[in-house]
Amino acid sequence: MSDLVIHLARFAGALRDAGVRVSLGDEADALQALTRVDVGDRQEVRWALRCALRIRRVDAPMFEALFARLWEARAGEEAVEPPASQHGPSVPRAGLGLPFSTPRAAEVQVEVPEGDEPGYSREALFRRKPFDQCDERDLAAMERLLLRLAEQLATRRSRKLAPTHGRGQADLRRSFRRAVATGGELISLAVRTRPIETPRLVLLCDTSGSMEGHTRFLLAFARALRRVARRTEVFAFNTELKRITPWLSPARQDVVLSRLATAVPDWSGGTRIGESFDTFVHRHLNELVDARTVVIVFSDGLDRGDTDLLAEAMRRIRARSQRVIWLNPLLSDPRYEPTARGMAAALPFVDHFAPAHNLETLARVLPHLRA
Repeated sequence: MSDLVIHLARFAGALRDAGVRVSLGDEADALQALTRVDVGDRQEVRWALRCALRIRRVDAPMFEALFARLWEARAGEEAVEPPASQHGPSVPRAGLGLPFSTPRAAEVQVEVPEGDEPGYSREALFRRKPFDQCDERDLAAMERLLLRLAEQLATRRSRKLAPTHGRGQADLRRSFRRAVATGGELISLAVRTRPIETPRLVLLCDTSGSMEGHTRFLLAFARALRRVARRTEVFAFNTELKRITPWLSPARQDVVLSRLATAVPDWSGGTRIGESFDTFVHRHLNELVDARTVVIVFSDGLDRGDTDLLAEAMRRIRARSQRVIWLNPLLSDPRYEPTARGMAAALPFVDHFAPAHNLETLARVLPHLRA
């Protein structure tokens, strides 16, 4: 499996170098697709990658040429068997088992990374590395990847048409209304288009001691989401609730965290989720949450407060919002069961319950954030 990740990352890197738009989420989808096809069958792999990487029609010739170049060894040369993986059987010699070391594909003019590791293998490793095993250098690198993940939210077109000064569909009704002011002369044609629709998000982030290994990365994700979806509001909670949206400035993450540690009461301390959510309901729910809002909770659900209060607050949040998503880092452990008092009380009011312990799991959440 590790060999498959490496070769897929190299191929995606070569596509990006050639100007083909491939995101980290697309790579994760491609990896899942490859586990469900015969990687020794060229056509199955080609179609799986083309679909999962969402290759646009304009990029199809580049994809096909680069795929053919990377699939086959040079004319007259034999493909090289990849080294055996320590974590499972090696990938077959045909297909993605190639070493991907072709120096240049003349027909597509793409420089392919050389060496033992692919150019994007570091990103592939970052996607799977648990947040609680990362250091400050990892955080700096992951911030860029988190922003690229968040940018995928700014790709959905609204179902409603809106006036625009650019290209779009002719709006005859508005055009005729304009013509009234010019004596019936149709001087300019009004147009409308489907604007990019970004979701409205409210994030409730657990900053208690049990979440300390994940907090900085989840807050980095919150910052990335806010840069893309400007209507995003972010709150920190532990024993109290604190609105931290104004603190999520474009400054360096370590500076932001230092400010938050000072501004948020009981940072890395205990947890009273029920009391914190009750405060949110009474002070902010009517103002910030409506039927188009997605509410996201980052928490392990470990609570020492009033669970009845938590259940009632969650019921009211769910009733007013479009959906509630709860991201729990502990869910990555297959042995985990949501039996903690806080988690058990909140779960009946959660629409999507998912892990959030690395970049790969955050990428899977993105489709659920779209309104």
